Amino acid sequence: MRSVRGIGALFAVLLVLCACAPGVPEATAPTDARPASPDQLRGVELDYLYFTDGADEIATRQTIEKFEIATGARVNLQLVAYADLERTLQARISGGNAPDVARTQDLNPYRADLLDLRPYLADPTFPEAFLPDATRAVRGPGGEFLGAPSDLTLNGPFVNLDLFAKAGVPVPERWSWTELVDAAEKVRKATGTPYAIAMDKSGHRLSTMLSQFGTTFFDLEGRPALAVERAAEALKLFAELHARGSMPTDFWLESGSRYKGANEIFLAQHAPVYLSGNWQVSQFAKTSQFRWAAAPNPCAARCGGFPGGKFMVSFKQAKHPAAAVAFIEWMNGAQRQRELAAKAQFLPTRKDLVTPGISYPERVDDMRVFLAEAKLVPAEAYTTNSSAAFVRTANALRDEVGKMLAGRSSPDDAARTVRLVSEQAYAEVSGR
Repeated sequence: MRSVRGIGALFAVLLVLCACAPGVPEATAPTDARPASPDQLRGVELDYLYFTDGADEIATRQTIEKFEIATGARVNLQLVAYADLERTLQARISGGNAPDVARTQDLNPYRADLLDLRPYLADPTFPEAFLPDATRAVRGPGGEFLGAPSDLTLNGPFVNLDLFAKAGVPVPERWSWTELVDAAEKVRKATGTPYAIAMDKSGHRLSTMLSQFGTTFFDLEGRPALAVERAAEALKLFAELHARGSMPTDFWLESGSRYKGANEIFLAQHAPVYLSGNWQVSQFAKTSQFRWAAAPNPCAARCGGFPGGKFMVSFKQAKHPAAAVAFIEWMNGAQRQRELAAKAQFLPTRKDLVTPGISYPERVDDMRVFLAEAKLVPAEAYTTNSSAAFVRTANALRDEVGKMLAGRSSPDDAARTVRLVSEQAYAEVSGR
């Protein structure tokens, strides 16, 4: 079993491989760049493009208010839907109107436009505060520090405890995919919910299922590695669950080729099991009208969830680069990250917070479930998630599954196409 520190380290080792891939332009900073002085912060208005996972928005606004009081700067928090993040950022970069700061889950689409934070840092040792390999994950080919890793995420299921109790079905400490489906179906039948299982419409979430069936898009060296037979086995189960009504087919087909969260289905108690991730904890803690809990990931060929992470970045186009970096440095100091992680149920990225842990004020047991699951994540899942070719491949998986559920392809066809896309995407990002 791997520690969270070790997982973060591996996560970043693999990301740095991506960062150093051939064809990735080098990010640079002006030669006269330096940390912002108090006078440079006072009165400055920063644009912070942000997507929220739920209750973290309130925690973020509260933390921003402290920054504004401490510095005299103003931060214009510009909310954007997660599904629109990349398109919005790309459009603003293309239009020469990049925000000063952005929260993103993937640096790769903007890597050539990201600001090297190092010359602007008040504390030159700031990059060393994070999990060592997580720090390397945001390094450019020349050692640039292209963003602060602000939190780790992990996919995993939630269960409606009220519905499980009403059905007399126990939630086990560990279950297989077969056992999860059987339990969810028993609860569905006993309580009359429309569905047994809901899952976000997301290639990232589907990657969890593929990983549990024994395969990922890329191997430890970042090379294409999807095992078509194993992927097809997972997709066959996914198709069967939709064909027999265990999962909502309309939810998948009616949202087009975009990400869509299934949290509303779970909160409406239309499905007793919901496959999503730890970022939902804070939202459910505030909005759920029933008892719920995080549950272990189902196992097939292997166990564990699928990793992700969030970063705070600035851009070469930023109107106030020194103030932007001061804001990023302030928001990711130990005290602020501890506060944000506690309020938003985030998993921390700083070394000085990972070791002692976070004193979450609520839902501690749920966060412990995710921390335990993090130790079971296969190493190549981090390689896959960190690859510059991941998003394109994951989107292809999402789209091919859509075709499969619409009856226009088979699980085998979908798996073969995703493998081909992964090879093409890898060739493009690696310059081969």
